[in-house]
Amino acid sequence: MKPIKCFTSFTFSYLGRATILAETLKAAHPDWEIYALMVDEPPPGLDVAVAMRFFDRVIYAKDLGIPRWKAWLFKHDIVEASTAVKGRMARYLLSLGASHVVYLDPDIAVFHPLDRVIEKLEDHSVILTPHQVAPNSRLGYIRDNELAALKYGIFNLGFVAIKNDDAGHAFADWWDARTYEACYDEVETGIFTDQKWCDLVPALFPRVYIERDPGFNVASWNLSTRTIRFSESGQITVNDVPLKFYHFTKVNGAGDLMTEKYAADNIEALEIWNWYKRALIAHANPSIPKNYWRLGTFDNGVKIPKGVRVLFRARTDLYENFEDPYHTGPGSFFEWVSNQQPHLLDEGAVKGFEPV
Repeated sequence: MKPIKCFTSFTFSYLGRATILAETLKAAHPDWEIYALMVDEPPPGLDVAVAMRFFDRVIYAKDLGIPRWKAWLFKHDIVEASTAVKGRMARYLLSLGASHVVYLDPDIAVFHPLDRVIEKLEDHSVILTPHQVAPNSRLGYIRDNELAALKYGIFNLGFVAIKNDDAGHAFADWWDARTYEACYDEVETGIFTDQKWCDLVPALFPRVYIERDPGFNVASWNLSTRTIRFSESGQITVNDVPLKFYHFTKVNGAGDLMTEKYAADNIEALEIWNWYKRALIAHANPSIPKNYWRLGTFDNGVKIPKGVRVLFRARTDLYENFEDPYHTGPGSFFEWVSNQQPHLLDEGAVKGFEPV
C-alpha cells in the first residue's frame, strides 16, 4: 500500500483557505500526500505552480472521467459542484493504492496529529463525524443545532476517512453514484449535497465508525456543547481532549454570528476564530478576482443564475440535447434560454468578476 492520501475539493476563490489546510496538515503529517481537487479553471495571470505549491499534486475534476462532464457540471452551483466530485476522487485515490483516503474541507485547519483516524481504520472501513455528539439543553440551541442536523445531515461531510478494503471501496462507489445522480441543495426534497445521503451509511455498510471525540470537527454548530481552553504548555483542548481540527465555516458571514452566539464567554474560541481571519488575509492572492469561479459563467462571461441551472437539470430534454451548455454560439443552450426563458437570465446578466 502507498502512503495515506488526503484531499480537499475547492475552487480558486477558496485557495487561501485550502492553503491554510495544507500548511497545517503538513505540519501535523509531513508523510501524508495532500491533493488539491480543483473544480475550476485558473484565472488568467495566475502562476498555478506557485499558488499550489503546498499541495503534493493538483487534480482537475474535469480529468476524473465523469461522463458528459460539461453538461453534468452545469446542473450544479459552486457548493454542489465542489461536493459532487468527492466520491469520484475518493475512488481514484483508492485505485492508486493508498492505504487510506482522508477528505477534509478546504475551510478546516489541523491543530493536532490525526493518528486516531488511522488507529480506528485498523478495525473499521469508514469514519464519519456527527455534527452533534452531546445533547443541547436550550430550545434555541436545539433549533439551531439538532433540528438543523435533521435537515442538513447527521454527519458533517467536511471530513470522511476510508480504508482501502472491500467495504471502503463499496462506500466510495456508492458515494460517487449517488452524488452523480443528485448532489443538490434541495432540503425540501430530502437532499443536501453529498451530506444528507450519508445519513444512510451506518445502515448500508459494515465497519462504519462514528467518531465522537469532541476534538474532531469543532465548529460553530457544536460550540454550544464544547469548551475550548489553552493549556500552559500551549496545547489547545476541547472538553479536556486535544483539538484535532477546527471547521471555519462561513467566516465573515453567518459563521461569525453563530460563533459569537455560542462561544459566549469562551474567549479561546473567539481567539481561534480571529486567528483564522488573520490567516485568510495573509494568504490572500491578488491574482484571483473576488468571487472567481470560471465555471460559474457562460463562455461569453455572463454569470449563470441558479434558476438556469435548476431548469437544465429538471428538463431531461435540455440535458440530453446540449452537450456543452456553457457555449453561447448559434443553436446553443444560452440562445434557447434567451428566447424561451429570458427572465431566468436577468439575475445573471452581468459579465466578469468583481475586482479584488
